[in-house]
Amino acid sequence: MNAFRQLFGANLRQFGMIFALLAMIALFQILTGGLTLTPDNVINLFNGNSYILILAIGMVLVIIAGHIDLSVGSVAAFAGIVVALAMRDWHLPWFMGILVGLLAGALIGAWQGFWVAFVGIPAFIVTLAGMMLFRGANQFVGSSTTVPVPSDFQFIGAGYLPEVGPNTGYNNLTVLLGLIVVAAVIYGQIRSRRNAVELGAEVTELWVSVIKTVVISVAIVYATYLFASGRPGTSLPVPGLILGALVLVYGFIATRTVIGRHIYAVGGNRRAAELSGVQSKKINFLVIMNMSILASLAGMIFVARSNASGPFDGVGWELDAIAAVFIGGAAVTGGVGTVIGAMIGGLVMAVLNNGLQLQGVGADMTQMIKGLVLLVAVAADVYGKTQGRPSIIGLLMRNFGNQAKPESKKAVSTTSDST
Repeated sequence: MNAFRQLFGANLRQFGMIFALLAMIALFQILTGGLTLTPDNVINLFNGNSYILILAIGMVLVIIAGHIDLSVGSVAAFAGIVVALAMRDWHLPWFMGILVGLLAGALIGAWQGFWVAFVGIPAFIVTLAGMMLFRGANQFVGSSTTVPVPSDFQFIGAGYLPEVGPNTGYNNLTVLLGLIVVAAVIYGQIRSRRNAVELGAEVTELWVSVIKTVVISVAIVYATYLFASGRPGTSLPVPGLILGALVLVYGFIATRTVIGRHIYAVGGNRRAAELSGVQSKKINFLVIMNMSILASLAGMIFVARSNASGPFDGVGWELDAIAAVFIGGAAVTGGVGTVIGAMIGGLVMAVLNNGLQLQGVGADMTQMIKGLVLLVAVAADVYGKTQGRPSIIGLLMRNFGNQAKPESKKAVSTTSDST
């Protein structure tokens, strides 16, 4: 039983979402006649959803801290139009345009964070006001027109890793990056076991480590193959590269830093956290400001991919980001959630949307299905907690454990009878 828990991880619900994602991919692969896992479709799926996944990274920290941010779509649109105008009217180079966009996001985040953290207005109200304010600001600054962006800037939203080295039929940089990631996974497992032995802690059984390493490595190799074997001129998208870097950075911050632990503490019980010395106002300010910075980055990536900034960019993005976080296992009441879980939830929504499009399902029915998926995922989590019951995966694991110990129960029963 313990070995299976080590294999699947402590968060059984998150494992269940991974299983659901894989099952959904397999289902659509069959229904679409193999179109879901073609290199071009996988590349397009990441290109079309990278900005939502970036928003989900920031949103999961906001929700863990016990808040909600409804302004991210409008902030993304406002940052996009500011960057587009700065490069067109001020003739700024593309990298300066990116800095301007991030600065705009930081200022907006500081503005909203001030009202939430230091004035005490609920984030729901502050960001609802921000959603209206910055949507109007986007249309006011841009005069409700479309503003194109230069080709150099488009690279961050529509670029790919370049072709280098001999012609192998694959993108060599993508292959190299995939091999580096596999090597890092193997090294991480070896180092984790070594550290556990040195500290005298419980060591994961060898077969568990081997299976986990093999499964993760195979998944990485297959994803590398898909990205590296697309049509000529394509490979791992630059937005995917940015997303991967953000997942690593924010995953580390959430799980390995003092700030990350404080975010969980504030979301779990703010009063208790404050009595323990946590500066809850500072934490609330930081998570709100960070969300706006990531929203501005997502807006710039979308503008770069679309080749222009428009007055209706970012509409509904906040709903997709919130849905991804809750489907990925975050608690409605705060204090629970992971960056990886948010990515899994975002991929569930992305694969669902992509698969339905490949099936020719209309936008109206797609929205209805996505809404039902969100409702069922959150309802299952809330019901399980209120009833004190495990998830389906947890129930199966518990039954497996009970079946695995018949001799122990018989021994106990025999001892009791003899007594």
